[in-house]
Amino acid sequence: MSVRRLPHFYPQDRWIFLTWNLRGALPASQFPLPHKVLSGETFVLLDRPLDTARTGAMFLRQDPIATIVLDSLHHGIELGHYELASYVIMANHVHALLLPRVEVSNLMKSHKGFTAREANRLLRRTGIPFWQKESYDHWVRDEAEWSRITRYIENNPVKEGLVSAPEAYRWSSAFERTAAPLNPDHPRVPL
Repeated sequence: MSVRRLPHFYPQDRWIFLTWNLRGALPASQFPLPHKVLSGETFVLLDRPLDTARTGAMFLRQDPIATIVLDSLHHGIELGHYELASYVIMANHVHALLLPRVEVSNLMKSHKGFTAREANRLLRRTGIPFWQKESYDHWVRDEAEWSRITRYIENNPVKEGLVSAPEAYRWSSAFERTAAPLNPDHPRVPL
């Protein structure tokens, strides 16, 4: 992306819907985005091409890379950086609904920096950006929107035809909620 859509505004004690993607996951023809595009329109302009992409960066399809991202999401909870309501790790992007306890820019810098280093190490890549610099974010206004976003996140793999039910997709909070009772050592997502 050549045009950054900053500054980002995060009200305190409000849930944030975040989406971030791999560098090279979106075609250059998508950018720059029109300056007067509304927040919801921006999300659609960015998310549809990510969901339908069949080429470009798809490193998150690899279990070891997705594991790095998932472990980092859990580590952020352990550190007290946020509460995590829902998430999904797709082939080229991640959606998360979280309640930040630290500055969102700091937690994203930490998460993206760590996961980029570890993923690039596994992929034997050096000096190559892993994540797109800009992330999409939206603060949640009410409980109805929170529920809608959670359903959207967890249904993303179903919508893309990867699974028939949200809980069947391994890299999601829906799977984690249903798998946790079967394995007491499996970390749970706090809701």
